[in-house]
Order: sequence, then structure tokens, then C-alpha cells
Amino acid sequence: MLTAIKVRLYPSHEQQVALSKSFGCARWYWNYALNACIQHYENTGKTLPLKSYKGLLPQLKVEYPWLKSDCYSAVLQCVAINLNKAYANFFEGRARFPRFKSKNHKQSIQYPQNVTIVGDCLNIPKVGEVKAVFHRSIEGKIKTVTISKTPTDKYYASILVEGNSKNNQISGDKIIGVDLGIKDFAIVHDGEQVTKYSNPKHLKRHERNLARKQKKLARKVKGSKSRNKFRKLVAKVHERVSNSRQDFLHKLSRKLVNESQVIVVENLNVKGMVRNRKLAKSISDVGWGMFVNFIDYKLKAKDGQLVEIGRFFPSSKTCSCCNHIVDEMPLEVREWDCPACKTHHDRDENASKNIRTEGIQILSMGGGNPVLVAQRRSKTNKPQGGRASVDEAGSPHFC
Repeated sequence: MLTAIKVRLYPSHEQQVALSKSFGCARWYWNYALNACIQHYENTGKTLPLKSYKGLLPQLKVEYPWLKSDCYSAVLQCVAINLNKAYANFFEGRARFPRFKSKNHKQSIQYPQNVTIVGDCLNIPKVGEVKAVFHRSIEGKIKTVTISKTPTDKYYASILVEGNSKNNQISGDKIIGVDLGIKDFAIVHDGEQVTKYSNPKHLKRHERNLARKQKKLARKVKGSKSRNKFRKLVAKVHERVSNSRQDFLHKLSRKLVNESQVIVVENLNVKGMVRNRKLAKSISDVGWGMFVNFIDYKLKAKDGQLVEIGRFFPSSKTCSCCNHIVDEMPLEVREWDCPACKTHHDRDENASKNIRTEGIQILSMGGGNPVLVAQRRSKTNKPQGGRASVDEAGSPHFC
């Protein structure tokens, strides 16, 4: 099993210069290769294959000697491979078109080999032994190491390790349904009781500070040292917001995973929901997609299962007692009475109960129609396993 462990690096001034040179070489080659791909497509209408721009490296090292002296050779080869992956993700609809890289944003390089751990340091080719803080032991074979530098000038190393992951966490056996919202981040039903987790609203707590610093940044002359100073101050606020959001999502997802074996969620159309100009900022800040991804990989580590029900399933409009479906349920309606059985419902609590019930029904059907499963896998070429979900027609399948 592959596990990525992210550690903080504290390079010396000389090591920072060496890393900056490597970042610059990798960024320059990425932009050069991307431009070559674009020009080739405009002239021929065909995509430039990987072997073509990867084969340009020996000639480029002769024309530009600093590519050979300042950067480890395997790093540039990884740049070509990553660019090829970026094009593949674009053509398969998983990502946007590859963009040119700038020195003012996050920098990263990848080492596929010859990076070792020496005591409390990370030995990097052409950089040396860089001091690192290992919050956990690195056990297994190191596959790749990605060195990154944030806009706030912090250095990190993401170490990809191949080995058997040991999960000593206490594991529950519940099946829980999770309804995600804005007022309350998560409404969880475990079959016995409903628990609400409030939305911390990370961005709102920093909005005034962010607006004040962005106003000062906008008044600085472009290209000046003062503007670069305030750019880092704004980046620190964004970094603080991002860290607090990830901390909350990690802790809550870990708590739910430890208490359960199966978690049922809705497959939300977040991309479409952010088009609502009144709720776009709140939906973007809450981090639903990141939360589901955290739950997914943590469940896989303990052989659990994430079940996603279809986005058109009427979880809020269905009575959890008699299954009566009302015609309309505006967003401002937070409580309602079932016209059939007269049961009073809280909108979010009722939705979490229905989500859990629908997830149990999908599991009881044994994963759904195997024909639909085979058709979907043949179209997407995705590996077997993963999340269980149900499509708009109500037929369960794996995706």
C-alpha cells in the first residue's frame, strides 16, 4: 500500500539557493515543453508525444548548461512525465488544460530516486542533508519525494512510501448517514441518535483581516519590494484559513471513521451549487468535497466502505417515517410536517435518516446491477472497488 507522509523542511541559506535553482530549472523546462506542445498542435493538429519533448533534454542541456549543473537529471524527467499526465487528465475530463508556471506561486519538484533519510535529515541530491521534522517514523521503501515551497516561503517534503500500513485506531461497526450543510456542517445519524456538527466558517473569521491586507497590497507598486512583502502577508492569511479548515476536516473525518464501518453521503454537485452567487462563498469555504475525500481514504485504510447516493435522491422531501414525498421543499423551510402521517421533521435530521436508509438498501442489494457496473468500468477504465453510489435512475452501481 502506498502512503504519503508530509514533513516540514528547514533548509539553510545555501540549501535554499540550491532548491531555488532546481525549482527554476523545472519550471523553465515545464514552460518550454508546454509551449512546444501548443505550437505543435497549432501547426499539425496533433498532440506532441512524451518521447518527443523528453528527447529534447540532452540538446537543451548543451544549449543551457545550467540545466545540467543546477538541477538533478531525474527531476527534469519527472517534469516531462507530469506534463504528459496533465494532458491525459485534460483529455479525459478530470482537469483543466495545463497552464504555464510562475515563480510567484507554489513551487514543487519531484525526486523519483536517491533520496534517503539520515537521522533527522533528508538527504537530497545536489542539495545535501536538509533538516526535517518527522512526526512519525518512515517505514517501508521510499518511492518518490516531492519537495514544495509555499507562497509564504515554507518548505515541505511529501514522502511516498510503499509498505504495509498499520492501523491501531479503535474501529467501530456502525452504519452512519451524513447530511452535509452550511448552517450545520454535518448532521450524522447512526441509527439511534442524530448528532449535529456546527460549521466553523473559517473564511468568515478572517475576512476583515484579509480585506485590510489585500487593500494595502493593492496600493503597492507592482514589482516593488514592498508589494512582495505584503503579498506574503496576504498569503499567510490564506494559509491560516486553509490550515484551520483542513484541521477541522481531518479531526471530524477521523472521529466518524473510528466510530463506523460504513458511511453514507450524498453525491453533491458542488460545481453546480457554487453558481449560486448568494451561497458561492459559503459553499466554497465549507469544503464538502475535501471532507468526502478524507473519509474515503481513511475508510479504505481500515477496510471500510463509503457509499454515495445519487444527487437527485429526495432526502429532504421524503418522510423518514412513512416515505411520503412532498412536491416542493424550498431551502428556507427548515422544519415541516408530513401531510400523510403528521410527523414533525427537522429538515436536516430527516435527510440524514433517509440517507442512511438509502445506503443500507444499496448495500443489501449487493452492490447493484453487475451489468451497469461492468459498463461503467469499461467506459472509465477505473480499477475495481471504490465508492458505492446510485445513479439518477435509481440503479445502484460502483464507481
